[in-house]
Formats: sequence, C-alpha cells, structure tokens
Amino acid sequence: MASPRRAVNAALACTAAIGLGVTGLVAFSGGANAAANNLLTNAGFEAGSTSGWSCDAGTATVSSTTKYDGSYALAATPTSSVNAQCTQTVSVQPNSTYTLSAWVNGPYVYLGATGTGTTDPSTWSSSSSWNQLTTTFTTGASTTSVKVYLHGWYGQATYYADDVVLSGAAGASSSPSASASASASASASASASPSKSSSPSASASPSQSSSPSSSPSSSPSSSPSSSPTSGTGKHLVTGYWQDFDNGATDQKISDVSSQYDIIAVAFADADPSNPGGVTFTLDPTLASKLGGYTAAQFKADIAAKQAAGKKVIISVGGQNGTITVDSAAKATNFANSVYSLMQTYGFNGVDIDLENGINPTYMSSALHQLASKAGSGLVVTMAPQTIDVLNSSSDYLATALQIKDILTIMNTQFYNSGSMNGCDGGVYSQGTVDFITSLSCTAIQAGLSPSQVGIGVPASSQAAGSGYVSPTVVENALNCLAKGTNCGTFKPSTTWPSIGGVMTWSTNWDASNGNQFANNEGVFTHALP
Repeated sequence: MASPRRAVNAALACTAAIGLGVTGLVAFSGGANAAANNLLTNAGFEAGSTSGWSCDAGTATVSSTTKYDGSYALAATPTSSVNAQCTQTVSVQPNSTYTLSAWVNGPYVYLGATGTGTTDPSTWSSSSSWNQLTTTFTTGASTTSVKVYLHGWYGQATYYADDVVLSGAAGASSSPSASASASASASASASASPSKSSSPSASASPSQSSSPSSSPSSSPSSSPSSSPTSGTGKHLVTGYWQDFDNGATDQKISDVSSQYDIIAVAFADADPSNPGGVTFTLDPTLASKLGGYTAAQFKADIAAKQAAGKKVIISVGGQNGTITVDSAAKATNFANSVYSLMQTYGFNGVDIDLENGINPTYMSSALHQLASKAGSGLVVTMAPQTIDVLNSSSDYLATALQIKDILTIMNTQFYNSGSMNGCDGGVYSQGTVDFITSLSCTAIQAGLSPSQVGIGVPASSQAAGSGYVSPTVVENALNCLAKGTNCGTFKPSTTWPSIGGVMTWSTNWDASNGNQFANNEGVFTHALP
C-alpha cells in the first residue's frame, strides 16, 4: 500500500514512503564507475543517446549537465499517463545470481528486472541528489533472458540515471567480444513500483506501479453485482498494521484504534521454496521494541479484535513481498499458503497489495481457490495504485472484476500518483476531491458494486511520498459519491449511497499523528447512512 504495496518501502514511509552498454569502447562505456563485467549496452549513456534502450515515446533523452560521471546520463520525464520507462533485454544464464545497480537522481526513480523466473527484484529512491540503487536476483532453471528497467513516477519531474550495471554470468547469446550484448526490448512492460515498508503502494509509496497487464480480463457486467456479505458494516474503515519498525509508532494489534473495521497485517513474504506461496512471521526487531511481543500474544490480540467485531487479514505485498502468481501451479500454491496462515494465526482473509504487476487470470483463480477452502466468511481486499485501475483492462481492476463475487472492498491508493484520467476523460490532480471521485467512478462504471469501492489515503504527510490530504478532502469526496454534495468540478451523474469506505497507510502512522485518520475519517465514515 503501497509506501515503498504498500512493506510499501521503508524509504517512502520514513521520508513520508526502478538501464544499459558494451564495455571496453569509450563511446559505449558505462563511465568511470561502471563494472568491468557489465552485461548492459550503453550503460552510462555515453553514446550520447538512449541507444540500446527501449523507452516510452517522447519521454527520454540524455543530459550532459546533470550526470553522475562521464559525459552523459539518462534524462527521462514522466507524463500523467506514462512513467518514462526505459528497458533493455539481456541474455543471462539459468540458475545464476546477478547484481543490478544504478546511480540515480530524481523525485522518484525505480530500478528492477522482470522475467527472472524467480522473484523479480525492484528498488527505488526519491532523492534529489545522486545515490546508488542496488538489488540482486537469481534466475530460474529455464531463464535465458531478463528485462532490466528504469522508470519515474506519473506526473513527477524528470529523473536521471547513470552507470547502470548488471553483473553476473553472460548469457549464451552474448557477443564474444564484450561482456554481453543486450537486445533492446520492443516495448515497455509491467514494472515494479516501490514496495512498501512505509505505505501500501508505498510500502509503503508512490507505491511503485506496474503497468496495466495485458492479461485477459472479464467483461464488466451490465450492472454492478452485489458485494459479498463478509466484512463488518455498511461502510468499512481499513488500516494497515506494520510488522516492522520504520519510525512510525510501534503497535501491538491490541493498540490499533477501535475505529478500524479491517486491520491488514503488512506484510507476508514470498516463500522461495514454494513458487507463488507466501509465509509470515513476526518481525523480531519490532517484537523486541514492543517488549517481547510473542506469536501467542499476537494471535490472542487478533482473536480479541475479532471478538469485538473486527476483521484481521494478512496483506500480501510490500518490499519483501514481490510474489508472482502467473501459472496454475503458483495459483494453487498461493491459495494453499494463505489458507495455512489463516489457520495458524486466525486471519479472516487476505489483502492483495502487489506492486510488481498482477496476472488477473491466475490471481483470480488463486483467490477463488482460497474462497472454496475458507468459505463465505472470507475477507478479500485489494489496494491498487491508481495507474492499475484506469480502465477495465488495467491489471488490478481486471482482477477485481473477475473476483467481484468474493471481493469485500478495493481501496485504491489515491496518493503517490501525480495526475490521472477520470471516468469522464478529464485529467485530475492528486490531492483533490475530483481525483478521488472521478477514479472511484471509473471502478464503479467498470462493474464493481459501489460498496466494493474504497478511498485509500496516507495517515500523515510522513506516511507517503505525496498525496496526503486533510480529513476535509476525504469527507467531501465521500459526500460527493454518496450524496452528490461537496463535489469539485466533477460531479457523478448519479449517487452511490453504499460507497465502500476508507483506508489508510497505516495505523502506525495514524498513531504517530494523534489518530487523526481514525478520529476524523473513521468517525465520519461510520456516521454515513
């Protein structure tokens, strides 16, 4: 959820919340600091162009003034609809370990790789001075190429990148005269956004966003279906509880405000021994800071919240939760592992906050398998970034439409987003009533029940990189959607009195802010008829 779904990353949460050249030849060298065994082409952009990279049209050039070293660096400027992504496909060896790094500078810069055959890596930063991002990954048993990517964030300023390095064993198709020769990808595909250790999309983040998936989606029904009966009331208040220490108030589950109807425990981790599966254990550092918070106490606190009518679920995503469910086998592993956690800890269900892309076909299969195990009481929530719900074929909205028979609520992260297109085709700026209402309208018009559509916002300005709004903005948006009052320039053609509710990243940041969200948005939401 986001800060860098969603842990959204600790970097995003704490401050508020991912390349490419033949080495050896001066014209194509990565610069003075590029690694000698770099597998990337034009890694330092010393060709004086983006040669070797495939970038979003019209967004990328090179800079001779803002650079880390050498003569040039990548300079790419996002728009409201594209994140200025540049990619390069590289030949690699199966079952091999690689290190990916880059020097970056800008409001939001993301670095990662897709198609690794295991857990796709991603990392990001939001520093206006040069800093180095580094991540590692191991390729799968049949992986022979991976796609490396860099991108910024929608509507944000120009980002810069220099000396991008992918080091490791060269692939079989690599040029014998260089460490490796990578072919440019034909088009930009899904990329990861910051995982949260600070906010959902920001992991906590702009939560790094993934481009809409091309996976098939179900066609919207002519009229919204009724929402599942699971949940706790007519309008739901959801908060993410952080299973890590990042500067926000450390809490036990018992410390969470009673205004929260659904508490999403953030986050489950990918199980490296079970592709598609997840695991969860309490963070030992957090447990120590809480005076020795044990698993037994954690389970007892969950049971106590449930006795008070609340739901506690496990959130899948965040910095350590880069989980890929893209096959039938992985879908089954996901369902079985989540159900196992529900049995172990007493969780009522699952929250999907994956920020590295989602496959609607297999994730919907996984969640339906989980529902068949857990029964009608299963709680299923989602926390997509705004870019993932722009239309019915966007990956998250497509998934939500395929599981609307079991979906409790989808709380879109209306932050770390820049400007986006609303349901009327207009472009609206983050942080406004229009932004929230027009994008909520998109989800409802696509086929979700109004009760399945929620508003996600940061609990404080520290909880996300951007997009924090005052309680008045959230309350006006709820009034506009439910009653047709307090709207901005956009006013829906009808009202949706059953609008789902609100969500925040996180209960911890809310506690650090005097529980402003719970005591304002929470109380207001519960008072809606």
